[in-house]
Amino acid sequence: MTTPYKHEPFTDFTNEANKAAFEQELVNVSAIMGKDYPLVINGERISTEDKIVSINPANKEEIVGTVSKAKKEHAEMAIQAASEAFEEWRYWNPEERANILFRAAASIRRKKHFFSALLVKEAGKPWNEADADTAEAIDFLEYYARQMIELSQGKPVQSREGEINKYIYTPTGVTVVISPWNFLFAIMAGTTVAPIVTGNTVVLKPASTTPVIAALFVEVLEEAGLPKGVVNFVPGSGAEVGDYLVDHPKTSLITFTGSREVGTRIFERAAKVQPGQTHLKRVIAEMGGKDTVVVDQDCDLELAAQSIFASAFGFSGQKCSAGSRAVVHKDVYDEVLKRVIEITEQKIVGNPENANTYMGPVIDQGSFDKIMEYIQIGKEEGRLVSGGNGDDTKGYFIEPTIFADLNPNDRLMQEEIFGPVVAFSKADSFDEALRIANNTEYGLTGAVITNNRQHIERSKREFHVGNLYFNRTCTGAIVGYHPFGGFKMSGTDSKAGGPDYLALHMQAKTISEML
Repeated sequence: MTTPYKHEPFTDFTNEANKAAFEQELVNVSAIMGKDYPLVINGERISTEDKIVSINPANKEEIVGTVSKAKKEHAEMAIQAASEAFEEWRYWNPEERANILFRAAASIRRKKHFFSALLVKEAGKPWNEADADTAEAIDFLEYYARQMIELSQGKPVQSREGEINKYIYTPTGVTVVISPWNFLFAIMAGTTVAPIVTGNTVVLKPASTTPVIAALFVEVLEEAGLPKGVVNFVPGSGAEVGDYLVDHPKTSLITFTGSREVGTRIFERAAKVQPGQTHLKRVIAEMGGKDTVVVDQDCDLELAAQSIFASAFGFSGQKCSAGSRAVVHKDVYDEVLKRVIEITEQKIVGNPENANTYMGPVIDQGSFDKIMEYIQIGKEEGRLVSGGNGDDTKGYFIEPTIFADLNPNDRLMQEEIFGPVVAFSKADSFDEALRIANNTEYGLTGAVITNNRQHIERSKREFHVGNLYFNRTCTGAIVGYHPFGGFKMSGTDSKAGGPDYLALHMQAKTISEML
């Protein structure tokens, strides 16, 4: 009997002991900067001449680590290793598979500050954001392990007189996991262990920007007792290795988190049946958002301002759930906008290794350039009221930026920026606010700040997003509490961290026996 799932608590860094412990782990992580990490295929370490270099986005001169770069031949080796390992792993007792996740979670928990300190270095995450990322990784392991033990019993179906019927779940096969850089630990870990615990095997291709944490996570899984070949670590280019893995006839499932452009391309490629392929591939895709905080005239104005600020600028806006649009009723528009500007300009942007830093850098030069281009677009489309400057001399730093008076159809209101930019648009009525909230091709998250119960009930029905929040931020989903996934072009609404997620990695099987 397993203990009930309980969310991993966040660290209180106002506690001096916790602060000192984290500072020590930043020192410890600094000692491993520049280390080299090999591929892992069938339990064997393979070093390649070509390397992926992970850079600290807050300090471009600091190399976090180098990781061997896989080529097509390594991808083929990894698929074959995963395919062979599947034939034994699929028949393991589900509870024993779950126990590996429990052991891995316990290992991460013991070294929680070390892993979080690495996230500060590799992704430029401020302390609280890094701590939450690590906590979510632990949550995914704990939650999915418990879910698998429950699902191993199957689901009840009716039996007629003279027969016994059962409805069970069986593994699918080789899973290709393509994980993102923004939640470099949580999403990478969650999308890796979900197929593992359900009896599938994995070829893991992490984001090239942040591969070091993935290399260390594979070590954690091995130490927890995962057999060789069940997870194979093959970072490499999307065009060479990613496409090869997606197209491979032995691939059964692809789980992807990233851009709409790449996600739809994977969906299309996976639909084509390759020579020798004996099944239809499944795709689990989370592809981004253009998320809206709607503020009604009947609201707590301070709550509205704080919610817009936190939704827009948490982790430099580099979240698919980031509230990059604020649609505010005309009666409270000026007051809310003014307060968001005040809150924003009080916050510290800088080196995330400092405890008092609220917002660190964006991830790399490509992101910096793209976001600065959008800021230029914003200057043409709307009114710049705060921020707007960037500095990439040492790291990739951009000020939290606020634009006012945007038209709902402007590019800043329609396109995913993935950076610290929020666009304000004025609505004459709640009807209009809802129309604007629904007017993008995305449908991931949204928030409504209101004390009007009728408007809350209408929003539940009419605000078309996968995760809808009232009187809080539109970001910050917790595993087991807020299953996460979106509608429309935000993806397959697969609801990570929810009760239906593991079933997506399995095939349902009906068994009927005549007595």
